[in-house]
Amino acid sequence: MPELPEVEVVRRGLADHVVGRTIDRAVLTGARVARRHAAGPADLAARVAGARVVAADRRGKYLWLVLQPPHDDPHALVVHLGMSGQLLVEDAGAPREKHLHATFDFGDDGPQLRFVDQRTFGGLALAPLLPDRHAGHALPGHEHGIPEPVAHIAPDPLEPAFDRGATVRRLKGKDSEVKRVLLDQTVVSGVGNIYADEALWRAGVHGRRSASALTRPALGRLLDHAADVMREALDQGGTSFDALYVNVNGASGYFDRSLAVYGQSGRPCPRCGTPVAREEFMNRSSHFCPRCQPRPRRPRA
Repeated sequence: MPELPEVEVVRRGLADHVVGRTIDRAVLTGARVARRHAAGPADLAARVAGARVVAADRRGKYLWLVLQPPHDDPHALVVHLGMSGQLLVEDAGAPREKHLHATFDFGDDGPQLRFVDQRTFGGLALAPLLPDRHAGHALPGHEHGIPEPVAHIAPDPLEPAFDRGATVRRLKGKDSEVKRVLLDQTVVSGVGNIYADEALWRAGVHGRRSASALTRPALGRLLDHAADVMREALDQGGTSFDALYVNVNGASGYFDRSLAVYGQSGRPCPRCGTPVAREEFMNRSSHFCPRCQPRPRRPRA
């Protein structure tokens, strides 16, 4: 699933190619692409027609376009990328992708925006914009508000609204495993399985350590490592393990070549040479170095 760097790469592409343009027509194929929009695909298509795209915005792994209809308040077109969702900017005459579910044509006759999703876990929905409770510190575009489905999400480490001290306090107050807390989007958003594993390796912390057992400085360093690894991934276009994650021009990221532990099971740890281990965690896989990240000791009976 795309994480913060991958979503930010897509957001930047939308800002370059879509913001400032007016949607002339939208075509949604099938009901599944709009299953999160209660009124259905026909209503969504009708309501975006004539709207001007005034911002492409993101919080954590959540992405949306701020739309300004001609005679209504701004609202958000929330894009759920799911496991394989892609937003592509292409010529309207380009061959249609096999898993194309939505097209957006613009009044300037420029490139078309397409939503492609092979596994169909993603989708589109319109949502009202609510005041951002972090107003005054938000990313450009958040002055329009936050979509209702995203309002409960905490700021991510790469946005100005992120409060490192407050996040450390929230982490410290959790008796759960620290990786589980890192993945909790209401505590800190944007950190997914890939970058959690990489940040924990950099910090020398095993993901099954209790968050409350770590010191506040250690938790702060862990958050800093998470921010650093996501910035590095962003500089390389994100992490692509297959053709499902691409930017709006169809290009893959290449941070997978720089991963230290995620997906590196059996390979030597870049720091000490110990083979990287893999274990099941929350229906996912955790990767870590057994030497650099020792398991927490079990409490005595």
